[in-house]
Amino acid sequence: MNHRSLGDTGLHVSEIGFGTWGLGGDSGGAVAYGPASDETSRASLSTAFDLGVNFYDTADLYGFGHSEELLGEMFSRRRDQVIIATKAGFVDAAKQDFSPAHLRRALEASLRRLRTDYVDLYQLHSPAVATLREQPEILALLAELRASGKIRAWGVSARSPEEARLAIEDFHAPCIQVNFNLTDQRAVTNGLLELCRQRRVGVIVRTPLCFGFLTGKYKADNPFAATDHRSRWSPEQLQRWQQANDIFQFLFEANPSNTPAQIALRFCLSFPAVSTIVPGMLTEAHVHENTNASALGPLPPEQLQRAIQTGAANEFFIRRP
Repeated sequence: MNHRSLGDTGLHVSEIGFGTWGLGGDSGGAVAYGPASDETSRASLSTAFDLGVNFYDTADLYGFGHSEELLGEMFSRRRDQVIIATKAGFVDAAKQDFSPAHLRRALEASLRRLRTDYVDLYQLHSPAVATLREQPEILALLAELRASGKIRAWGVSARSPEEARLAIEDFHAPCIQVNFNLTDQRAVTNGLLELCRQRRVGVIVRTPLCFGFLTGKYKADNPFAATDHRSRWSPEQLQRWQQANDIFQFLFEANPSNTPAQIALRFCLSFPAVSTIVPGMLTEAHVHENTNASALGPLPPEQLQRAIQTGAANEFFIRRP
């Protein structure tokens, strides 16, 4: 497993991190990818650790704390060997609260579930830029928490690549988390990754497999369960994502020994600005497949350039009127 610096935060993270949204399952009615087996989740986390994954990304919203509880159970006795990032700002799936009072309470609750007295990276979970402008006390609180040792670094899990840019330019966020994959290359086209490279901002890539569609294992016409968030997307959108596997077929043909998932992850790792990518890994098989992408290395320059050109020539997201 290769490691990279998380910007100038002082944290060094595995290129392949562990996205734990799915581990929260449907606890409390949460919608991720449906029910999850704790036994399977524990096995996946243990295997990931054994294979060199040291970065685990979670949130108090994931299973309404259940994801954090699993991480606390698995890593409390080897806390110094892992880097845990969590997020706060949601009261429930529909309501947000970034007031310092809420963030303090949320952090203390996360620390209890994680069985630790500090968080390596504390992220604001999808804040509106206007909220950060109107409430400067939010950033003041994060600085206070860092000074006290409750958190080692802070960041912003941004709603979009454009808002991630604003978080850096207007609020000097030292780390951002953003959607980025073969079908969503906005972080390249809007200059975000280049900005992060220049300013040494940490970059956490989420959705590197486009909700699983870049693995080639899902079909748009196969209905998803009501507790799977993909059931909320339109059939047209799901079909558009499924077609990506045909559009990027040239990458599969050029790398026949790689799985589609590994190629998708290698694409993300081809950008030096990227610190780590956090695919969801619900099973040990997912862990083995995804972590192997680190050893495979970045895509060759000519393949990367063609992938960027292909992404720019196609529209993979159906925009609402």
